[in-house]
Amino acid sequence: MIVPSPIRLLRHGLLGLSLVWAMSGCASYNMGHGSLFRSDVRTVHVPVFQSDSYRDGLGERLTEAVVKEIEAKTPYKVVSAEMADSVLDGRIMSESKRVIGEDAFDVPRLIEADLVAHVEWKTRGGQPIGSSFDLPLNGLELRVNEAKQFIPEAGQSIASSHQEMIRELARQIVAQMEMPW
Repeated sequence: MIVPSPIRLLRHGLLGLSLVWAMSGCASYNMGHGSLFRSDVRTVHVPVFQSDSYRDGLGERLTEAVVKEIEAKTPYKVVSAEMADSVLDGRIMSESKRVIGEDAFDVPRLIEADLVAHVEWKTRGGQPIGSSFDLPLNGLELRVNEAKQFIPEAGQSIASSHQEMIRELARQIVAQMEMPW
């Protein structure tokens, strides 16, 4: 009969303990794409975002971008109001642009555009969805903004800047639909 050495027994014991410890630590975690999002919400209605801006179409463009982002990055389906578990309602609060740099003749060379949106995600019954540490206003609402600089001389325009900002705002809004860690 071969008697194992104390060092070998210690190694096997530590290996066994570390395996048990590792498996017990991962037992409560959810893995995969679906674990980032609420399991009690399956569908979302996204009404057209209202806009306080004088520029036409910003609300519609942001709505379209948010819907595409939800469909692409979440397990939720965007449906009509009658079929939805929740409603993601939003409003573009402000849109502005300002000159950052001019040439010697006061012609703008670098301009910054800014969009600010206010978003609320609620259940069909009107209860807010989300957590207070994610949402900076009063725990029930989200205010997101995005700013982009553009150079008119290089062929960039306010329209192209708005489109980039809208895509980024949509990403920020949908990222807030994830559950907190």
